[in-house]
Amino acid sequence: MATLPAADADDAFAGRNSARRQRVFELISGLSGLGLALFMWGHMLLVGSILTGERGFDWLATSLEDYTIAQPTVAIILVLFLVHAVFAARKIPAKLEERRRLAQLARSLNGPDAGGGPAHTESLLWIWQVRTGMVVLVLGSFHIILLGLDVFTPLFGEHAGIEAVTSMERVRVGLWLPYAILLVCVEFHASVGLYRLAVKWGVGQRLSRTVAHRVETVLLWFFLGLGALVLLVLAGVVPPPLGFLTAGGPA
Repeated sequence: MATLPAADADDAFAGRNSARRQRVFELISGLSGLGLALFMWGHMLLVGSILTGERGFDWLATSLEDYTIAQPTVAIILVLFLVHAVFAARKIPAKLEERRRLAQLARSLNGPDAGGGPAHTESLLWIWQVRTGMVVLVLGSFHIILLGLDVFTPLFGEHAGIEAVTSMERVRVGLWLPYAILLVCVEFHASVGLYRLAVKWGVGQRLSRTVAHRVETVLLWFFLGLGALVLLVLAGVVPPPLGFLTAGGPA
């Protein structure tokens, strides 16, 4: 029976170890991304309580803090965010020349001779997921730090905790712009990330890519629409559309 030379055997062993590590890294990146996406959608629904007015928002925020749900959640999400950033960053071009090639690829795919097809769509989705991921890394870190200061300190209000009045004031004095950018990038990154995660881990055995892409598109536009409405209410542009639900409650 023929045997591999020692050098070739070592290379093969190193290759298997490298492939095994990459699978573990992909699993960590995927699971942490899944957890963050589910949290962001839940977070959007909770922040959506502002649609019922300040009273509804404050009641929900106070309940989460009184039952010690908000505090550990902020810490857990911060750790999960950092873990995902570290492992997902492996795919982000680190060198200037790599970023230039990525930009050239994006231009070629968007050009008049690009053509269509699944490979074309998948490549564009990956490119824009990388781009939005870089934005989320910056603005998401800012938002989590701001949220932590809100929950753990009285820096922005009369007491420690999230309050409708301080949240609305921050949005109205200028944070609406970074929050709007973060909203678009987060929802795109999360929906496309879940779509690519589903495809990568075998959703095609039960669901076609076309159907999965349609589900991703519906989720994207639903949460973008909800987020835009929430942001408009926080900015004071439109009144809370469900304010009548809490208007008659106790002060």
